[in-house]
Amino acid sequence: MPPSLRASGAERSRRGESAASPLVVVANRLPVHRSKDGEWETSPGGLAPALTAALRGREGMWIGWNGETRKVETPSSVEGISLHAVELSKREVEEFYLGFSNATLWPLYHDAVRSPTYHREWWYAYRDVNQRFAAAAAAVAPLGGMVWVHDYQLQLVPGMLRLLRPDVRIGFFLHIPFPPRELFLQLPWRGELLAGLLGADLVGFQVPGAASNFSRLARRLSEARGTNAAIEFEGRTISVDAFPISVDVDSLTALATSPSTTAAATRVRAELGDPEIVLLGVDRLDYTKAIDHRLRAIAELYADGTLKPGRDVVVQVAVPSREEDAHYAEERRHLEQIVSEVNGEYAIVGHPVIHYLHQSFPLDELVAMYLAADVMLVTPFRDGMNLVAKEYVASRVDLTGALVLSEFAGAASELRGAFLVNPHDLDGVKDTIARAIDATPRDRRARMHRMRRTVLRHDAHTWANEFLDALARQKGTVQDGGAAPRHGATARG
Repeated sequence: MPPSLRASGAERSRRGESAASPLVVVANRLPVHRSKDGEWETSPGGLAPALTAALRGREGMWIGWNGETRKVETPSSVEGISLHAVELSKREVEEFYLGFSNATLWPLYHDAVRSPTYHREWWYAYRDVNQRFAAAAAAVAPLGGMVWVHDYQLQLVPGMLRLLRPDVRIGFFLHIPFPPRELFLQLPWRGELLAGLLGADLVGFQVPGAASNFSRLARRLSEARGTNAAIEFEGRTISVDAFPISVDVDSLTALATSPSTTAAATRVRAELGDPEIVLLGVDRLDYTKAIDHRLRAIAELYADGTLKPGRDVVVQVAVPSREEDAHYAEERRHLEQIVSEVNGEYAIVGHPVIHYLHQSFPLDELVAMYLAADVMLVTPFRDGMNLVAKEYVASRVDLTGALVLSEFAGAASELRGAFLVNPHDLDGVKDTIARAIDATPRDRRARMHRMRRTVLRHDAHTWANEFLDALARQKGTVQDGGAAPRHGATARG
C-alpha cells in the first residue's frame, strides 16, 4: 500500500469516516472466557484491545468459539459488541484446533522448528469447522458489509464465505508468519488453503516478506496472476500487503504512569532482593519462543561471572498454553528441569538466580514487571510480530531499559533500537545480553526513544483502522446485474 494511502487512512479515522460500513469480526476465540468460578470475563490482551474500538463504531459483531465443548449460555455482548458463539465438540477441538491448527500449521508456519504432523482426519475436521464459521458469518453479515477473518485456524473461511455472500467485502489477517515456498509445499492441502485465502478482497500479513511468500505461492499453485501487491483471480483483484500489528499505547501509558503501578514495580524489585540488574522474559509457553535456549545462555553468563548470584536476577514468566496437549506438557517439564538445574548450580541461600512463574498475569501486573526490568529478553526462534516487545517499549515512559530482541520476530523490522540477536547462536545470545547490560544510560535512552517513537506513531488502533480503510477501498464484489443474497442468508446444506 502506498504511504499516501496509509496517511489518508489515519486522517479519515480521525474524521470518523472509517465507521461507514458495519463490521463482522471472525476469529477462533471470542474475546471472553470463563473464569475458574464459572463467571464470564473479558479476555486480556490478544485481539480484543485492537478491535473493540473499531467494532463499537461499526455496529460490530464478533464471531468465535467460546472455549467450551458443552452447551453453555454465552454472553450476548461485551463492551457494546455483539457476540455470536460457534460451537465445537471435544473431538473437533482435538482434531481441528490441537490437531491441524496447532500440530500441522503452527510448526510448519514457524519454520518447522518442530516437525509438522499431517493427518487426513485433522484436515477434514479443519475444513468442516471452517465451513461452520463461514456459515455463521454469512448469516449475520449485513448486506454490503465487511467481514474481517483472523488467523491460521480459519484460512478456508474467506473462500467459503465468498460463495455464500458475494456482496460483502472480506478481509483476512494472518497473525503468525507465512512460510516460504519450500515449507508450504509440504502441505498435502496447499491448494485448498490458498484457494480459501484468495476468497478475500484483502489479505494482510505482519511483515512484507510474508506477504511476498503468499503472493508468489498463489501465482505458482493457482490460476492467480498479477504482482505481489495485487493478484488477479477469478475476475477479482485481491490486495496483499503488510499491516504490522501493535499495542494499545494509551492504556499501557496510563498504567505505566499510575502511582499504583510504579509502587508495584518498586515492590517487585524489593521482593527480588533489590538486585542491580533484573532481566525479564514474558512468553507464552511454546517451543517457538526458545525459552530453553535463553535459559541455557543465562546459565553460561552466571558460569563465566558476567552475571553474579545475589546481584543479578532473572524472572521468567511462562504463560500456560494448550495445556491439554501432551507436547506442551513436556515443554513445561523441560523448562522446569532447566530452571531447577541452573538454580541448583548457581543460587545462593535466599537468592535463586531464576524466578520461574508458570502463570498468567493481568496487564497491570505485567506492566509493573516491565517497569521493574532493566533488560527485557524476547528471543523467539520465529514470531509473526511479538507484542510483548512492544508492550515493554510502550511502558518505558522514562526512556530507561533495554530490549534484547530476536532477529526472527516481526517486531525486529520496526524496533530498530533493540539489541538484535540470532536466537540459534548461543554465544551470540550471551554476548548480546552482556552488551545490553553494559550499555551506557545515554545509549539506552537513545535506543528506547527511537523505539517508542515507532510504537507511539503506530498503535493498535492505527493498525485496525489502516486495515479496514484499505478493505473499504476495495471495489464491491457483486457483479453488475447480479443479485446479492438477502441480509441474513445462510449456507445451504
